[in-house]
Amino acid sequence: MLTVNADVVCRLIELSQIFHGQEGLVVPDEMDNAALKDSVSIADSPADDAPRQMMASHGDETALEEFRTIINGMDPDQQQEIVALLWLGREDYAFGEWEAIVEQARDQWTPDTAEYLIDHPLLAAYLQDGLELHGYDCSDAKRSL
Repeated sequence: MLTVNADVVCRLIELSQIFHGQEGLVVPDEMDNAALKDSVSIADSPADDAPRQMMASHGDETALEEFRTIINGMDPDQQQEIVALLWLGREDYAFGEWEAIVEQARDQWTPDTAEYLIDHPLLAAYLQDGLELHGYDCSDAKRSL
């Protein structure tokens, strides 16, 4: 049985979508056109900018900070349920194993839960799928916010 507030999970889903939905790093393919290779030096290639782009922020920092604040403000047992929802939605386990999933999350818990969660680019989809297995739909929550 899910004890963490599902509306809070829906907010985490929304923040994750905002954070992960930003335009990511794009590394251009090497130039294939021989004419371009002759007219543009390889040193001018957009691919040469990749190291600077990798160091740039590609997500919404406000959403990330709110996400971290919510997770870090939760009790460890609530954080563990969020991790269990991630694993359930990712289909690492079946819904009937919920108590075992939560127990495993409890055994593996660290204070770095927010970072562990946000490091999953498909976090929003996984949490949403996990909530749906518990019979909760975030579209209901958005109407009540």
